[in-house]
Amino acid sequence: MRNLEEKTISTQSIFQGRVISLQVDQVELPNGNTSNREIVKHPGAVAVVAITPEDRIILVRQFRKPLEKTIYEIPAGKREAGEDPQVCAERELEEETGYRAGKWNHLVSFYTSPGFADEYLHLYQADELGKGQVNLDEDEFVELVEWTLPECVQAISRGDICDAKTVAAILFWQNQLHQS
Repeated sequence: MRNLEEKTISTQSIFQGRVISLQVDQVELPNGNTSNREIVKHPGAVAVVAITPEDRIILVRQFRKPLEKTIYEIPAGKREAGEDPQVCAERELEEETGYRAGKWNHLVSFYTSPGFADEYLHLYQADELGKGQVNLDEDEFVELVEWTLPECVQAISRGDICDAKTVAAILFWQNQLHQS
């Protein structure tokens, strides 16, 4: 088995933002040549598959500036430094939707875009929902919708649901229903 590791020669910080930072690493490749890697550093995130007692998933509809369009997503958010992922999931669900969950299940964790970012996302399922308090950030504007599994699959086909975390969440939900 060949060693594919790239060794970092130097790191140059380009940008330090509120959510991400950007750095350029000069690396030595496995063949001895050098190259540059542009890397987005992210503190990590959570996302929540919140299922109502009527077997509908709660989605948030919001405008996403990088895409220049409004899309549907599951509730999600950035982790604070050292924050437990489930605690973050509980906080994000209530802040964005006004719901609290009586039952939590960790589904999977994954890197969102490992070719250029280190963001690690924890996906949870939330059940036994009850009302809490919506507490959006001052620059956050969302609309809640609740869709059935067939409605979600249609939204994926139309491109209304187009981000990886939500597509993965819906596939997990669909798989779980078929195993029951």
